[in-house]
Amino acid sequence: MVVPHHPAGARLARHRLASDLADVVPPTLLADLIAVLAELVGNAVRHARPLPGGVVRVAWRLRPSADGPRIQLRVTDGGAGAGPRIRAATPDSADGRGLHIVAGLATRWGVERDGLGQRVWAEFDPAPTPRSDLVAAG
Repeated sequence: MVVPHHPAGARLARHRLASDLADVVPPTLLADLIAVLAELVGNAVRHARPLPGGVVRVAWRLRPSADGPRIQLRVTDGGAGAGPRIRAATPDSADGRGLHIVAGLATRWGVERDGLGQRVWAEFDPAPTPRSDLVAAG
């Protein structure tokens, strides 16, 4: 999917992802996917150049596995002088937490660069199936 290199692009991507995957993944995983996608598109809009046509490309892929679908989100933009990196953020910092959120929710994430720009991806392994034979003590 292609969205504008504009803050509204994140909203469009979130809504489309939610629509496409609502019946495919558990609600808690869908919430994590939506949060990570919003961060990745928001970062592309704030920190990177657009692709030709003033856009950002957004994609997701599901790979079946015995435990459930493995999901990869990808956001491709025109690149920036410095690539995405996790920054230290203090409680008073106005920003700098986005990739912490991505790293905390995704199983893994990374950046690929080519001659046209960069692709930031995040992968999610299937959520473990809850076991009814285990009881939480508290």
